[in-house]
Amino acid sequence: MGDIRRRVAVALGTTALVAPLTVAMGSTPAHAASCTTQTGAYQKQVEKFLGRPVDGKQSPADCKAIQAFQTKHSISPNAGLAGPVTWGVMDLMNRQKAVGKNPNKAGKCPTNKGRIACVDLTLQLSWIQDGKKLAYGPVPVRTGRNGHETRTGLKRIYWRNIDHVSSLYNVPMPYSQFFDGGQAFHSVGISVWAPPGSHGCVNMTKKDAATYWSMLRKGDDVFVYGRKPGT
Repeated sequence: MGDIRRRVAVALGTTALVAPLTVAMGSTPAHAASCTTQTGAYQKQVEKFLGRPVDGKQSPADCKAIQAFQTKHSISPNAGLAGPVTWGVMDLMNRQKAVGKNPNKAGKCPTNKGRIACVDLTLQLSWIQDGKKLAYGPVPVRTGRNGHETRTGLKRIYWRNIDHVSSLYNVPMPYSQFFDGGQAFHSVGISVWAPPGSHGCVNMTKKDAATYWSMLRKGDDVFVYGRKPGT
């Protein structure tokens, strides 16, 4: 009975977290809006990121390149304006890339727990380490948006379900590994950079979620720290 109650509680907690994914995962990509001729506040930075000529002036080619990036990462509106949301995603990608293969350089994720999954909310990165040795990652993740933040602290994986589906919203959550109430690692069918974020879960690509599933077990530690930009 205790196990049944626990599973029901997890299911109820999870459905509340994944409700917004019903549309995102069950619909086709939105059609691109008409391209804007307006020069954005972050025009030069965006041009440089996309490998465009850096002149700080919007061109039809600039707009198409920006628009393609926005559509790929579910940035709305996707009219090709080099605005703060688009540049924020690009800047995060740059900062993630700069981390390289030393995500725990500051030593914030515990190194005395053996195998542990770490989540850096500030950089939206996760990795698995064994003591001080990096075992996998770092990989980009999508954590909780403002008002639904992924909770920080030392956690432990307490339930795993490779084919989990939210019964209330009928939203698939493949490779789910729950570590705090209804919050879990799981894969999503949208970009892990799509703003504004999840409703608490740590969203991953299918490849990374599957690797986490193969490397982690029930009882393994999870450590979440930092603060997601915009929360």
